[in-house]
Amino acid sequence: MKTKKNHHFLLKSGLLTAAAAGAALFLLFPEKPAKEKAAPFVGRNIAHRGLYTKDQSVPENSLPAFRRAVEHGYGVELDVHLVKDRKLVVLHDDTLERMTGAEGKVEDKTWRELRKLRLAGTEERMPLLEEVLEVIGGRVPIILEIKTGSRNEAQNEAVLAAISGYRGDLCIESFDPFIVGWWKKNAPQYLRGQLCMGVEDLKKTLRPALAWAGGHLFFDVIARPNFIAYDLTAKKPATVKLVEALGAMKVCWTSHDPSAEEENDTVIFEHYEPKVWF
Repeated sequence: MKTKKNHHFLLKSGLLTAAAAGAALFLLFPEKPAKEKAAPFVGRNIAHRGLYTKDQSVPENSLPAFRRAVEHGYGVELDVHLVKDRKLVVLHDDTLERMTGAEGKVEDKTWRELRKLRLAGTEERMPLLEEVLEVIGGRVPIILEIKTGSRNEAQNEAVLAAISGYRGDLCIESFDPFIVGWWKKNAPQYLRGQLCMGVEDLKKTLRPALAWAGGHLFFDVIARPNFIAYDLTAKKPATVKLVEALGAMKVCWTSHDPSAEEENDTVIFEHYEPKVWF
């Protein structure tokens, strides 16, 4: 009798384990990118916020930084926000203090207000996305990060409208899986990526449970990303490695030496000048 009960217990445990593993796989499964969409980015070094200088004499996310990247042949990573008058500006931070010395959120300002500000004490101002696209002109690939804001739907629509006529290799990424999911549904022709970092870092802006789920990529069910862009300073959980093994491209940020080329498909770098291709 005892042996029979043990048998039923083991069978039930096995079924529950198999069900849990199946559910996890369903949540984690990426969408493996088509080779032709991935090709411009695979084996490529991408200049983080353009080829800016460490002392910000050539500021990050500025037109000179993007020109320098193009001149060297590097791909470009950049960040966009939708501001109050529905313009798309290129700046990393959600707030203005660090790069301009002004106060307030970027998205709460108009372009008329923002164009008066200068970046990092230079004469450069933050550019519009349309200006950056014109400077790059399809000569190198672009990784475009869409920042989370209070008008994500409108922001996604504005970005799609801005890039629809662009003749060049461009993909999108975001920390927000709902933004990545929007692109899956509305513009699947673009390569899309899920940005991610370690759970402890995510806890700085998210509730612990959400940080845990996000850091382990369980929101992939929403986004089904083609690539995972993971923070080099964080240890990858087993779930992230599994998503990569299931076909997602491996993109890393932010590299400060060529060693990251060994284990990644694409490297986002800053403050050194690597080979264009690896």
